[in-house]
Amino acid sequence: MRSTKPVLLVEDDTIDAMTVRRAFKDLNLTNSLAHRINGEEALAYLEDPAEERPCVILLDLNMPRMNGTEFLKVIKEKDHLKSIPVIVLTTSNEERDVVESFRLSVAGYIVKPVDYQKFVEAIRTMDLYWTVSEMPGYEEGTPHVENATSVAH
Repeated sequence: MRSTKPVLLVEDDTIDAMTVRRAFKDLNLTNSLAHRINGEEALAYLEDPAEERPCVILLDLNMPRMNGTEFLKVIKEKDHLKSIPVIVLTTSNEERDVVESFRLSVAGYIVKPVDYQKFVEAIRTMDLYWTVSEMPGYEEGTPHVENATSVAH
């Protein structure tokens, strides 16, 4: 992703978070990862004016306190947050989770592969998609188009 903005990783599993960090390193992605372990912490991060807005949110669904679906419902109701792309990155392949996530306007849904190389390929595919996609700017309501969701190599 060509942007230098951070990627917000909302993931309660330490091993999965380390796997995402390792995949970013192996793919030479230069975006920082802002890691939060549940929806409440992620929401606090997004509402903190001292924190830079992420170019994309990688969201697990199964978390304590505020799960991924609850988090999605909250941010999609907030005008200043709803345009940040969210990709669900979860172990759940339950149809109801997939349907509910897309109903809540996620940009993508990836079931975490168990095999590390397949996991890296999933992250590479996500990176390639966001590198060529252009999203409307969402900083302070600016209506311009920018390639804000790309991760730098």
